[in-house]
Amino acid sequence: MEKKEKIASTQAAGGGLAKRLFHWMDRRAGVDKLMKESLDEPIPGGARFAYVFGSGLLFIFISQIITGICLALYYVPSAETAHTSVAYITKQVAAGAFLRSLHSYGSSAMIIVLVLHFLQTFLYGSYKGRRELLSMSGATLSLFVLGMGFTGYLLPWDQKAYFATAVGTNIVGEVPLIGEWMTRLLRGGDTIGTLTLSRFYVAHVFLIPGAILGFIAIHIFLFRKAGAAGPVNEDPVDPKMAPEGFYPKQVLMDMAFSLLLMVGLGFLAYFHPEGLGPIANPADTHFLPRPEWYYLPMFEWLKFWEGPKVVFAVVVVPGLLAALFFLLPFLDRSLERRPWRRPIPVLAVAIVLTGTIYLGMRSHLDDEHDPSTAAQLTLQEQQEKEYTQAPFEPYMESPGGTGPLALPTGPVNPQVARGRGIFQEHGCSGCHGDVGLGTTVAPSLKGVTTKFPEPQLIALLHNPNAQMRAGHMPAVDISQPDMTALLAYLGVIGTPMANVQAASGASMSAGAAGHPGEATPSGAETGSASAAPISAAATEGQQLFQERGCFACHGPAGAGGRAPAMAPMIAHLSDAQLAQLLSNPNAKMKAGGMPPFFGTDEQKNAVIAYLRTLHAPQAAPQAQQAAAPAAEQGGSVQYPDMPPSAGTATAGRTAAPVAMNSAPANAAAAPVAPSPGRALFLSQGCAACHGPTAHGTQFAPSLINVGKKFPGEKLPFLLHHPTAKMKAGGMPTVALKDEQLSQLVAYLDSLTPENSPSAVAPTAQAAAGASTSGNSPASASSAAGVATGAQTTAPVLLSPLAQQGQKIFQRMTCETCHGVGGLHGTVAAPPLAGTASLLPEDVLENLLRHHSKRMQQGGMPLTNLNAPDMKALIAYIRSMPSESN
Repeated sequence: MEKKEKIASTQAAGGGLAKRLFHWMDRRAGVDKLMKESLDEPIPGGARFAYVFGSGLLFIFISQIITGICLALYYVPSAETAHTSVAYITKQVAAGAFLRSLHSYGSSAMIIVLVLHFLQTFLYGSYKGRRELLSMSGATLSLFVLGMGFTGYLLPWDQKAYFATAVGTNIVGEVPLIGEWMTRLLRGGDTIGTLTLSRFYVAHVFLIPGAILGFIAIHIFLFRKAGAAGPVNEDPVDPKMAPEGFYPKQVLMDMAFSLLLMVGLGFLAYFHPEGLGPIANPADTHFLPRPEWYYLPMFEWLKFWEGPKVVFAVVVVPGLLAALFFLLPFLDRSLERRPWRRPIPVLAVAIVLTGTIYLGMRSHLDDEHDPSTAAQLTLQEQQEKEYTQAPFEPYMESPGGTGPLALPTGPVNPQVARGRGIFQEHGCSGCHGDVGLGTTVAPSLKGVTTKFPEPQLIALLHNPNAQMRAGHMPAVDISQPDMTALLAYLGVIGTPMANVQAASGASMSAGAAGHPGEATPSGAETGSASAAPISAAATEGQQLFQERGCFACHGPAGAGGRAPAMAPMIAHLSDAQLAQLLSNPNAKMKAGGMPPFFGTDEQKNAVIAYLRTLHAPQAAPQAQQAAAPAAEQGGSVQYPDMPPSAGTATAGRTAAPVAMNSAPANAAAAPVAPSPGRALFLSQGCAACHGPTAHGTQFAPSLINVGKKFPGEKLPFLLHHPTAKMKAGGMPTVALKDEQLSQLVAYLDSLTPENSPSAVAPTAQAAAGASTSGNSPASASSAAGVATGAQTTAPVLLSPLAQQGQKIFQRMTCETCHGVGGLHGTVAAPPLAGTASLLPEDVLENLLRHHSKRMQQGGMPLTNLNAPDMKALIAYIRSMPSESN
């Protein structure tokens, strides 16, 4: 033995470096024996191209691991940054688009080769004999491959990934008993968000690949144990044909097939790279989700089942097919392998395969034959192409966040300011973004005036083309002066000149009436005619008083609301006693909903310092008596904040401060009550879709001249019995009493171009300006509130954080459901003032990130915000004043 080793050593020493290295490794690791064990596998009947699919699957899996590791170097699995990181890979990283496309196409290739491998195994009867465990391990690997495709589809976090995953997880929820639990397990809660993304990422990168590697080892071990089955006429238990080694012929065939796969995938990845759509927007109600092609048959299959029968489609049929797939070696026990001698199994597989192909093709045909669906899908493809080709934009903030806007450097063009107001009041910002730079719903309007000549652009606005109508673009029916102003604004979109204050009458009115959170001049406390300067500690305490939502109960400036006014209540308490009560409220305070104050001693002392600056509110008659002489003398007096009383509030709301001039007192004090019909229009939530001025939005058309279009009893009948098209757009049945319905119809009949809210508002404001101070913002706010019929609220001094939250609230179009400023709500969603504003910060954040069932049923979209923006939004919601009793 030693002599043989010496001879081998001598021969190796006489060879080249490669031989000496191989011999060195062989003596220490047994490489030669391992290679012979691997390559000398006997194949009955010799090598065949029909046997290449197993090796092809292994090659694709290794390719997926390599490309996946490269992608993971740049990927960040969070809802705020996932899409940006994928965009960075696609648009910035060298060969990033190629690697991502190779990975994406590799997943599809793996499904195709997997099906071919199953068909070859089935037709050749290679599962027969003592190969039951081998067949079951292969079936398990097939499920893991499908799981890889499902978990990886969400990771780009674009529109199609989000909505397809939503459909998939909803299907899981149909499983009886455990469906809801499984859905929550997959999503990490009730909604799809960062927790869902992180779970899918862990499953896609660690759990499922680890399981696949383990089962590959088991599959190969069982395959070597049972041996290759050989051709269809071979005995599966005792092979009779002369065997041929795996090496070299079968190895060369497998390598050729792998090379073919590599070239094909590389060709597709290079010449047809994978696209990336806009970032996921759960609030987009128009997006049509479509899963990856290999899940499309299941998607189409579910269309045939409704109600309780869905369980049959989701659980019974797929479960039965999976059971047959796993139990095939036990059900077909005959040793006959020739497919023409096994008609029943072959026919069954043919039916399943044909049905799957038919369902996938039918899904495509259904989409093509439905014009609206085809148009929407075409629009989605166009948006994906445009986003893929657009330059990379680094992550700055979460969707809906606010960033500093560059202000105009020169004088403001009044036409641009008026045009921006028109842009906002007609709901254009709902789709195209606050400044017209585009959203996931509609493209950017930057440069649109250079792309289309003015006459053509005006014609498009008056009569949108088919693609625009498919995106739910309404016709813009405005006067020529308004159109000129709108075009002036469109011409400066994307430049600092576009960041001007809106100056349209209707939009200014809505903003003044609906946004009481505008900050008053620095240093001025709401509730006093002239506020004395306060200390730095009290200023900090004032900000905390706003951020913690204390005035939601105690009222603006602590003047009282749901809870008593602060000044009289704390007058007899020492600072130490007050600090103790803030940290540990007594039983009466807890019963009223007072939470403990959590913060540092410095913050607590700052709040106490601010509370010491508060004064007891004056009675309303005294305030009015004090104001009257000044009004008679032509002076100007601003009413202080006070508890609501008759004559000073609308519907239980504290009236906005009004600056009085020398005009008669009754001229300024006489409110113009909104019509009962308009009040019903607002309270029933009609403004949420048709807009506060009934001029239409991206959700519903304009109602101007609707009375002429449906005269007499047609309009009441239509409100009671909406058409199928109206129902499809979300129009509910108007359930009002006859008297209320008559009032609403009378208001709708009055909506004409000459008598619409947008036309009335400037007139009413001008009339109010005749009796109020024309230079006073409070006067304009009051007149605007009267003109629009909106309830007015005392202005509240917002902290900088709450002001940022207010901008986020507006940009995320929360007002569409919760009403202007979130104060009054609509039938679509309740007000946040006096409800959500009273919740502790942690509870409110948990609700915003993980919606309750009621919020989900109401259509509350995912609040996809980063931590700073979420904190700002919570600060704004908690700063909302409580409803008056």
